[in-house]
Amino acid sequence: MLLRTMVVVLSLLSTPAMAEESFRPALEGALDRAEALAPLQTVLIAHDGTVVAERGYRGHSPGTPTSIMSASKSVISALVGIAIDKGVLEGTDQLIAPILANDLPADADPRLARITVGNLLSMQAGLGSTSGPRYGAWIESANWVRFALAQPFEDDPGGRMIYSTGSTHLLSAILTRRSGRSTLALARDWLGPLKGFSIAGWDRDPQGIYVGGNLMSMTPRSLLAFGELYRTGGLTPDGRRLIPQDWIERSWESRTSSRYTGDGYGYGWFSARIAGQDVKYGWGYGGQMVYVVPALGLTVVMTSDVGSPSSRTGHRDDLHALLGEIIGIVADAGTASAPRETN
Repeated sequence: MLLRTMVVVLSLLSTPAMAEESFRPALEGALDRAEALAPLQTVLIAHDGTVVAERGYRGHSPGTPTSIMSASKSVISALVGIAIDKGVLEGTDQLIAPILANDLPADADPRLARITVGNLLSMQAGLGSTSGPRYGAWIESANWVRFALAQPFEDDPGGRMIYSTGSTHLLSAILTRRSGRSTLALARDWLGPLKGFSIAGWDRDPQGIYVGGNLMSMTPRSLLAFGELYRTGGLTPDGRRLIPQDWIERSWESRTSSRYTGDGYGYGWFSARIAGQDVKYGWGYGGQMVYVVPALGLTVVMTSDVGSPSSRTGHRDDLHALLGEIIGIVADAGTASAPRETN
């Protein structure tokens, strides 16, 4: 009987926590080697809710706010999902033209009347992009919402992916119009109960609307907390639901794909297969990344110098490769997580 009890106790001790101790040295080695990536500033790794490694490079700290750039599109998506759950918005099929009627062009293309909230989330509005070479003209315009709505159509609503920060900015404007509150106030109210999550700074357009999908600052630790919220199906560590689980599932469902990378895109999240695992990630200019690897219970954040495009320099590919190394280390330790029950 005593022997059986000891076996049970030892089996309980052979938990992911023990496995984490076994792979921590390998993770530290990977982060040592990652210092060779010149733009890289921080890396944080959480396994089953426990931070197992974090590193700052060249004077940067995981506790210092930084711009997460377009990784904030994932935050906008979360706010839209919560708004639908609370009845502030009707759903992803809700038409945007009635909400933004005062900002529609005088000679509006009839297709504007067909754009839905879901089209904006998945970058399938059909409108020309305000990102890339058009970004400067957009942010220098007198009214960012009207500028985005005035872009000529390059496809029909629901067509191919046309990546545009203007689309997510329209979502910020819609949230503000429908709720009567600023998007920042909504974020602090709806996501504020998440321990460790805080928006340190967020720019606004000339009309005072917080920029949807860019120019948001938070610490890498805050971004990690946000990624963890998605990994756990919208539940905080103390079991409080902040995001509907079905919204997370819908957000991670690929509805289109990037013509540049081929990666799938849902509602503010990319999907890719990295090192044999399904990975969901938010991606910001320069290499601001929040990765979630559900099957391994992994959430990884990487932040980088915002001064250069990570796609053209190959830095994004380097970050994916680093994630692949992290995945390999954790997978080899045999720590795949069982699905978490949610309510």
